[in-house]
Amino acid sequence: MNGWELLRLLKHALTEMKKDYILNDFRMGMINTIVTIAQSELIAYLGMILILTAFFLETRDILHSKAAPYLGLMALGSGLLAVRAYFIDEWAFLILEIAWFMAAIWGVWSLSKKKDPDSTQ
Repeated sequence: MNGWELLRLLKHALTEMKKDYILNDFRMGMINTIVTIAQSELIAYLGMILILTAFFLETRDILHSKAAPYLGLMALGSGLLAVRAYFIDEWAFLILEIAWFMAAIWGVWSLSKKKDPDSTQ
C-alpha cells in the first residue's frame, strides 16, 4: 500500500467517523428533546384536557363510558399523565394513572372482542 492509498483510506475512515458522530449527536438531541417535552407541564395539561373532555362529553350524553372514543380519550389522557408522573417522581399518581390507562385499554380490547365474529364469548 502506497502513501496515496493510505491517505485515501484515512480520509474515508475520518468521513465515516464524522457521519457516526453527527448521527449519534442527532439521536441524543432527539432523545433529550423528547424527555424535555415529557417533563414539561404541556404533557400534563394535554392529558388533563383529554380526560376532562371525555368526562364532559360523557356527562352530557354525547359519549357513552363504554364507547371507543371515550375509552380512547381516557387511555391517551391517563397515559400522558402517567408519563408526566414518572418524570416528576409522583409515584402514587403514577400508579393511579397506570390503573386508569389499563382499564381504558382493557375496555377498548373488550369492545374489539365483542365486534369480532369469530369470538367464542
